[in-house]
Amino acid sequence: MMLIKIGGGEHIDLDAIITDLASQRQPFIIVHGANLLRDRLAQRLGLEKTILTSVSGYSSVFSDQDALDVIMMSYSGLRNKQIVERCQRNGINALGLTGLDGRLVEGERNKGIRVRENGKTLIKRDLSGKPRRVNAGLLTLLLQNGYCPVLTIPIIDEKGFAINSENDDIVATIAASLELDTVIQLIEAPGFLDDPDDESSLVARMSIAELQRREAAVEGRIKRKLLALTRLCLDGKTRVIIADGRAERPVTNALDGAGTHIS
Repeated sequence: MMLIKIGGGEHIDLDAIITDLASQRQPFIIVHGANLLRDRLAQRLGLEKTILTSVSGYSSVFSDQDALDVIMMSYSGLRNKQIVERCQRNGINALGLTGLDGRLVEGERNKGIRVRENGKTLIKRDLSGKPRRVNAGLLTLLLQNGYCPVLTIPIIDEKGFAINSENDDIVATIAASLELDTVIQLIEAPGFLDDPDDESSLVARMSIAELQRREAAVEGRIKRKLLALTRLCLDGKTRVIIADGRAERPVTNALDGAGTHIS
């Protein structure tokens, strides 16, 4: 079984992705982002996005109630239903879900993020957290009855509140829970690039040791993404492919060897 993670960038080709998925012979789960929609909607509402960088070098979006409301509108609202609609048009019986629905993804709210501001170490508390458990029974029930789960944030915390979380961490938690064969991450690049500004610098093969080395050498959101990729690969059971979500047949291309293959 596959999990397809669809990025939320401007040039991701949803039509090509879903058309290609309709030709696949194995069941799959979709996890998607919507960062561009979120940023545009927040701007129209006059809400400024705040990025926090922890003292350990990981960056995340500060999630207060306004930010969480925008996430629900953009991720679980507009983008989720855009993908479900395209699935239905292509004969995929998709069902749009968040981690809240049926307690599909349960998380632990962050106790606080240690950041440096003006030479001082501060604790920032917000409505975000880490995924800890997946309702594997619900996902299995849906898949066995011919439904394609289309999943996004928010997830649910210990007390039943909605919280923001990183889709990369959610993917890793689902993969571990369901023992997935393959995870394909579709992004706005041919795969993992040695130089982000040079699309010819594709890294076609990468080991876990190389992932860990690169994660230790960078900061910001890419550091968090590489850490999640490392978690995803550590059990050695899941094939991970980072591939081009702008291509005409992105899933088929990835399965045929395109992109970055991590093992």
